[in-house]
This record gives sequence, C-alpha cells and structure tokens, in this order.
Amino acid sequence: MSSSKVSTEDVKKLRQETGVSIMQCKKALEEAGGDMEKAKVMLRKISAQVADKKGDRELGAGTIGVYAHPGGNVVGVVVLSCETDFVAKNEEYKQLAYDIAMHVAAMSPEFINRDDVKEEDISAAKEVFKEEIADKPVDIQDKILEGKLNSYLKEKVLTEQPFIKDGDKSVGQLIMEATQKFGERIVITRAERFAA
Repeated sequence: MSSSKVSTEDVKKLRQETGVSIMQCKKALEEAGGDMEKAKVMLRKISAQVADKKGDRELGAGTIGVYAHPGGNVVGVVVLSCETDFVAKNEEYKQLAYDIAMHVAAMSPEFINRDDVKEEDISAAKEVFKEEIADKPVDIQDKILEGKLNSYLKEKVLTEQPFIKDGDKSVGQLIMEATQKFGERIVITRAERFAA
C-alpha cells in the first residue's frame, strides 16, 4: 500500500496509542494496509526484537515507582532500571514505573520473571495439579498439566500478568514497548508489595 493511502490522523492515533515513533507507526500502517490492529501487532513484534537486541546492555540508571492505595494500607514499589539518567529522568518513564508499582499493589505478583521461579515452587504446583487431573484420560494428562502450570505462572509472574490498565498487554509487553520507545534496555529489577 502506498504511503499516500495512510492518513496523518491514523499515524497520529497509532503513535498516541503505542508511544512508538511517527516513522515506525507510518511504516507499520503502510505494511498493514491501513489496518490499525495489524499495525499494533507488527509494532509489538518489533518491540520484542528491539528488546532482544538490547538484552546484554548494562543498566546504569533507573527510577523507583511507588504507589499507595488510598488509606495507605497497601503499597507497591518497583525499581525500573535503564541504561542512562537521560531516560531515568523522563516523565513518561517515571509514569511507567508508577503504573507498574500500582499493578504490583493490585495484583501481588510473587516473581518478577519466570526465571525467578524456583524449581521447588514448580514441583509443588505440579503435585497439586497432578491430584486435580488424576481422573482425566492418561494420554492427555501431560497437556492438561502444562496448561495448568502455565496459567498458575501467569498469575504469579509479574511480567506475564495482564497489565491492570490495559488487559490486552502483559507487563512484559509494556516493558518491551518501553524499550523500543526509549531506545534503551529497560528491566524491572525489583518489585515489592507491602500490606498493613
């Protein structure tokens, strides 16, 4: 599709919704034939690729996001690390840290990434699930067990949880998009929830 078929308004709308650069939004819309949803999917794939490429960069800066529920009985705290002070001081970056802290306060994740889950936690969950599926046909028990384990981890792992402000994205996708947007590696290095 030629660039003349993609309206400036559509490019602006996609930019507002994703925070990705105007040029990348325009290119994604052109490649998606003007389909906004397809363009969003394409930008998410690009975000994942950008995040992978930056995976070995050193984290030298960051910010702390703190959210307290009204009444002060529940608090979420997140350390959001990046490469430079330039990004760490950006207001949108600070807002991202705050939003993730709000998510932590609301959803109470036990782990940041799947890599943080200890083998004994997985083994304990498997034992519980094996009892639950004991009456199912033997030939499909492994598949059911895998599905239950993935659902369990999705509930417990911060980066896999659906983001509370936009359930179409996981917190991990939010981080990938931020990596693309800010052009730096961004990682949640610590997340804590405190309750009175």
